[in-house]
Amino acid sequence: MQYRTLGRTGTQVSTLVLGTMNFGAIGRTTQEDATAIVDAALDAGINLIDTADMYSQGQSEEMVGRAIKGRRDDIVLATKANEPMGDERNHRGSSRRWLYTALDDSLKRLGTDHVDLYQIHRWDPTTSDEETLSALTDLQRAGKIRYFGSSTFPAYRIVQAHHAATENGLRKYATEQPSYSILQRGIEADVLPVTSEYGMGVLVWSPLASGWLSGAIRAGQNADTYRASVMPQRFDTSIPANQRRLDAVEQLAKVAEQAGLTMVQLALGFVTAHPGVTSAIVGPRTLEHLRGQLEAADTVLGPDVLDAIDAIVAPGLDLAPDEKFATPPALLDPALRRRP
Repeated sequence: MQYRTLGRTGTQVSTLVLGTMNFGAIGRTTQEDATAIVDAALDAGINLIDTADMYSQGQSEEMVGRAIKGRRDDIVLATKANEPMGDERNHRGSSRRWLYTALDDSLKRLGTDHVDLYQIHRWDPTTSDEETLSALTDLQRAGKIRYFGSSTFPAYRIVQAHHAATENGLRKYATEQPSYSILQRGIEADVLPVTSEYGMGVLVWSPLASGWLSGAIRAGQNADTYRASVMPQRFDTSIPANQRRLDAVEQLAKVAEQAGLTMVQLALGFVTAHPGVTSAIVGPRTLEHLRGQLEAADTVLGPDVLDAIDAIVAPGLDLAPDEKFATPPALLDPALRRRP
């Protein structure tokens, strides 16, 4: 396992991160399976575990808390808030009111008195940067969080938050967690230049592109029942974006074979090769999945392999731009781009 410094925090983290979105109802992973996955990850040298309050509405945090009991001090523990936790209108967002409650709830579920990294799961257009950063700064000073970061923020929002912190004497986001893979390279054009400029750590999610780059999805075969049931639109090859992905996967499979690599090694080796990326988050549903991902822990891709990937999916290109999850609101709501 390789280790890198998380931005400018001085904290050393593994280049592979254990993501736990599948713990609980979402991925149908039991406590026994979750504990086995955590055990294997820690034994392999992974020292950063990432979860969120909304993963199975708190189940993931509870399972992580049980799995790490007795060894919390050796783990860099990260969670997130902002997404809805139930139907109550104020049980979501990035207001001071909600973040204080959400963090206390997360700490109870995790069985700890602090988290090392607290992340704002998505940008909240209804809450000012000053409100959110002020609350996070106070929570950090109170010792409940060590660092805080953003997740899936558009580049311009990262810049705006940086300036808001400077202008108001507040602490800044130390990390960003964007989606990034061979098939979704858009952040190379905007987010990664900004995070590099500000010295932020970058923990990328979905490096296997929801399974497209795991080797499990190939021409002539259907996605497994679980993937097809959870995200049907992402695997319907009648959709042009998915056909583009399938065509790219077939070409990438040849590159991997010629390099003597699995598709997982190619995919994870690619994202961790970027100098602006700190670590890649893997989210196994089973111990078998994790073992296949751990094979990529020390994968280093040579220039010839990286050049071959660039020839298949150009730098800065998203093959499925609708799945960026960071689209400015005005591109989604016509009323925001038309004068009344």
